[in-house]
Amino acid sequence: MLLEKNNVKKVIRSPFFYVGDKYKLMNQLGELFPNNIDTYIEPFVGGGSSYLNNSANRYKLNDKDYYVVKLHEEISKYKNNPDDLLKKLYEIINFYGLSCSHKGITAPEELKKKYIKTYYAKYNKESYLKLRDDFNGNQDNILYLYILLIYGFNHMIRFNNSGKFNLPVGNVDFNKNVYNALNSYLYFARDNHIEYKNLDYKDFLKDLNISDKDFVFFDPPYLISASEYNKQWDDEKEKELYDCLDLLDRNSVKWGITNLVFHKGNKNTIFSNWAQKYYVYNIKSNYISFNDNTIKENSKEVYVTNYDKKSLS
Repeated sequence: MLLEKNNVKKVIRSPFFYVGDKYKLMNQLGELFPNNIDTYIEPFVGGGSSYLNNSANRYKLNDKDYYVVKLHEEISKYKNNPDDLLKKLYEIINFYGLSCSHKGITAPEELKKKYIKTYYAKYNKESYLKLRDDFNGNQDNILYLYILLIYGFNHMIRFNNSGKFNLPVGNVDFNKNVYNALNSYLYFARDNHIEYKNLDYKDFLKDLNISDKDFVFFDPPYLISASEYNKQWDDEKEKELYDCLDLLDRNSVKWGITNLVFHKGNKNTIFSNWAQKYYVYNIKSNYISFNDNTIKENSKEVYVTNYDKKSLS
């Protein structure tokens, strides 16, 4: 295990590199999460960096996005045989002629000189589009989707109104970071008891028997952020979430939630007003735009809990 009493020694990164992932915040959040967790519960699991960096006896995880859960389940199948997964992924990469810098298969030097910042995108575009077409012809092949996620723009999971995966190619490929993240993820899956569900968060929580020894971490869609997975989130859903958290608090369930207070001139008044009832911790997040990867210095992200971390030490 890479963790001891929730103090992060080395942060594990999710192999999905998911937009909104908490990887860069885990050194801070790990100090604020409870110790000695029995069941770690996450209703909006996303890429999973949060649970990967918390020590618990068991993990119950959920996401409403069907493909997020399918990706976790598919990759986890190889927890006892990582080499088999890597072999299959390399076969897909080789078949479609994609670059693979981890194995020394990279773009030609003349392409790197001509397109200094986008040479991988130029080199992989045709192969990526062929793979994307083949996946859309048979969306049961989740390993195809995983490769698309790795090579796609900003590692996003995006489908159009017709249900077709439509993310364009990105300037990325299967590199050392992907290889290391996959191995860390599989080792964690092998050594821990993990369950996944694909439900609305309210239905997911309703089916659980949560005790005061458990911990629920919420990383919901951010109301004032323009990320792809936030499009279906609105004021009503925001208020419903806080009603749910209030109910958990009345039932003595420990929870924590991250959210943006303000972002690009917008303020989440619903969240700010509600959070005053609880413990609020500032997070130095340097919130990054999913559109252009620029740091948004006029953003403020916080972590709110219904417990005083000092009282749990």
